[in-house]
Amino acid sequence: MMVANELFFRRAEFLQGIGWIYLPAGTRLLCTLMFGEAGAVGLLISGWFACYWYYFPGDALRATTGTIAGALGPYLIYLLAQSRLGLRSSLTNLTPQRLLICAVGCSLASPLLHHIWFAVHEDANLLPGLLVMFVGDLIGTLIVLYTAKWLLSLLPAPRQRFR
Repeated sequence: MMVANELFFRRAEFLQGIGWIYLPAGTRLLCTLMFGEAGAVGLLISGWFACYWYYFPGDALRATTGTIAGALGPYLIYLLAQSRLGLRSSLTNLTPQRLLICAVGCSLASPLLHHIWFAVHEDANLLPGLLVMFVGDLIGTLIVLYTAKWLLSLLPAPRQRFR
């Protein structure tokens, strides 16, 4: 998703790593919903490589904190959805409403965690950056979700078994 984001939305970047459209946010939500804790760990590992070698080369602290914020936000929303919305780990009761709540929650949680760190270590563009990151994460998440829905609609309908 990072490559697709770079190819299609590079000009929609507000600051480095903060864009008006950010497709990896949708991937974070899908990985966390589908794989739970293992998805969050996978996001940590892949996110650290992406942050360390692409976004912030050589800055291990920034790469690590950005990665933690990016993986922890969706995982916390996943846990909240399980406890507050009764979301099952099998996703059998994942309704469009619950999915939208998770999308908005993830689009807010990761930017908030990022900006808490920015507030402690930096002072530039906090409120505008938070707003752009929220909007970008939400738009990117919705693009990924609707693309996944469209791709799933291309699959043949399951055949019914006769007993």
